[in-house]
Amino acid sequence: MAQMRGTGGYRLGAQNHFGGQHREGNSEASTLDAIREQTSKIEDILDTYSEPIKPYLPAIGRFLIVVTFLEDALRILTQWSDQLLYLHDYRGFPNGLNHMFLMVNVLTMVACATLVIIRKYSDYAVGGLMGVVVVQAFGYGLIFDLNFFLRNLSVIGGLLMVLSDSWVRKTKAFAGLPQLDEKDRKMYFMLAGRVLLIFLFIGFVYSGEWSVWRILVSILGLVACVMVVVGFKAKFSATLLVVILSVFNLLVNNFWTLHEHHPHKDFAKYDFFQILSIVGGLLLLVNSGPGQFSIDEKKKVY
Repeated sequence: MAQMRGTGGYRLGAQNHFGGQHREGNSEASTLDAIREQTSKIEDILDTYSEPIKPYLPAIGRFLIVVTFLEDALRILTQWSDQLLYLHDYRGFPNGLNHMFLMVNVLTMVACATLVIIRKYSDYAVGGLMGVVVVQAFGYGLIFDLNFFLRNLSVIGGLLMVLSDSWVRKTKAFAGLPQLDEKDRKMYFMLAGRVLLIFLFIGFVYSGEWSVWRILVSILGLVACVMVVVGFKAKFSATLLVVILSVFNLLVNNFWTLHEHHPHKDFAKYDFFQILSIVGGLLLLVNSGPGQFSIDEKKKVY
């Protein structure tokens, strides 16, 4: 980020004594300032109307992040025989091992999701859920499915936001003690979480049928994704992505409108809860901000 500022926005390496490059740098800076001013006004309006639910945003975000794991555990239990048959006949799991695979996944998802919700042992809970993502990718043979891969990268990004949020609270609890290592970890994990969260939208852009509305939403969403990654008005852009993904989820993944035996019902339900998880990660980002590795924080310094 520092390198980009040094060579792109301010042209420090090629100043013109007659003022030409200086005017160009001022023009770029004024454009960013204009965007920042307009988005700040929108953020103020959002802050005003969201004030009643602000104290509950972290809890809502954590619940939404793990809801896909709870739904997955429930689906395994309600489709136990079908799951065993699939693992045995299509994935080559021997009898007994397929039972153990499913049971360990269910217990881990329920236990770790509960710990995330109640904000206990977050480090171990997040590690357990990440392990489930990796194990299921190999167990169900989905490791090379690009859409599955991108979606689960976003889920992992949400889990990293949970981890960062728990470290923020630890730091506040011991505010009088040195917390350099914890602070450094939080910065890196918040950056990684921001980057990974946007992969779901990339998967959305490259899947499905194209239309004028889809192109417009994709462009708007990709701009918001870039803003989230670089941390420029991250709260505003994360809120915009929450709105886009929520509307998309309700309109496209409306599994409750499908017949019980519809072939796409399970896929729509799976997609619906996965998007809820990414929305939860974005809500944590809205609540906590982008962290120190961001343009927003650098602006405060300079």
